[in-house]
Amino acid sequence: QVQVEESGGGLVQAGGALTLSCAASGSIFSVYAMGWYRQAPGKQRELVAVITSGSSTNYADSVKGRFTISGDNATNTVYLRMNNLKREDTAVYYCYADVTIETITDEYWGQGTQVTVSS
Repeated sequence: QVQVEESGGGLVQAGGALTLSCAASGSIFSVYAMGWYRQAPGKQRELVAVITSGSSTNYADSVKGRFTISGDNATNTVYLRMNNLKREDTAVYYCYADVTIETITDEYWGQGTQVTVSS
């Protein structure tokens, strides 16, 4: 009933920029938060950024000042603007949405999108 769709990944040179998009759709009663995790080769999955429906945000220390998360409550869409990309930003980026449907709150995940930063 809830679908999370991601887009925007790709190959970019170091110092460049990309914007990722993610939309949650379906029969959604309430969206509490949406955000992004990433997993680089050989590393654990880490939280990158999160935004609540009240527009509170939180970022990993490694991306503060470079990444910006924003959202549109009307369309349940979240964006991640990534500036000044570094080689260590290379990872699969996963979008998630915390939603309540029929009184049950669950976390729904996208399929992931690959971001590769070249030398």
